[in-house]
Amino acid sequence: MAQKSVIPCLLSAETSKRIGDYADALAAGAHSLGDHGLSREEFEQSGLLRAAIERLRGRQAASMTDKREFIAAKLKIMQQEGAIAAWSFSGSADRHDYEVRMPNGRVCAIEAKGCLDGNNTNIFERPPHADEFLIWSLCQNPGANPRHNVWSGIHTRLSAETIHRKVHVDALIVWDMLCGSAGRPCPKLEAGFKEPPPCLYLFPRSVSDPRNNPSPPPRQVEEVSFVAALMKTFSCQQSSLNQVQIESKYENNALMRRTTIVRNGEEQKQSRWTELRRAGR
Repeated sequence: MAQKSVIPCLLSAETSKRIGDYADALAAGAHSLGDHGLSREEFEQSGLLRAAIERLRGRQAASMTDKREFIAAKLKIMQQEGAIAAWSFSGSADRHDYEVRMPNGRVCAIEAKGCLDGNNTNIFERPPHADEFLIWSLCQNPGANPRHNVWSGIHTRLSAETIHRKVHVDALIVWDMLCGSAGRPCPKLEAGFKEPPPCLYLFPRSVSDPRNNPSPPPRQVEEVSFVAALMKTFSCQQSSLNQVQIESKYENNALMRRTTIVRNGEEQKQSRWTELRRAGR
């Protein structure tokens, strides 16, 4: 029986240890690198290492080139296969990154995100003209734990944000250039795939509301035409498809929410009832 998990892939123990060991060695020997001219004590008091790390993090976060190339390559394949009619990169012109037109005339807006465990996941707007709105997560951090990040993104970030702002998200795509790499092995490759297909998460049909709509059912794949097209183009199996249920209720005047992920009819993970503290009531 397959192990239950939010997402099949994981950060390998060997990679995690290697990263930890290297981080320790770098911290211990950082004072001897570069031409800063400081003694070890002066270096440790200067904050130079921390400042350099923050600058490197900023450069990595600001770079979108690899993410854009990855998404563009997949959209081009879908267009060549006739799964989508057209697509365009919106960039800074809109609050979403891509707009896709489906053969049935539906408009799909896509917002590209990183590893999902940061505050940036909460920054999105559903365009008023979009028939479908999806978030596409591309994690470029080889040391990130995908199971932590996906759960953090779905429960901690997106379920709270959709209830709080009453904004509807149709689906989440988790797919990037690190899927199936040595550091992030993917069990789907054992099924004969040359490249891991995406992990897909269908969100509720409407926004959960504690008074009028406490437990909206998750969408079916045929209701989100871009997800259906993605599955057909890249031969995704049912094991790639997840349904997300987001429930809400009032308890002693506190707004509570609960998130459940189901795959192949089996519950993979369920949160406790968690108070949504920032929601206005």
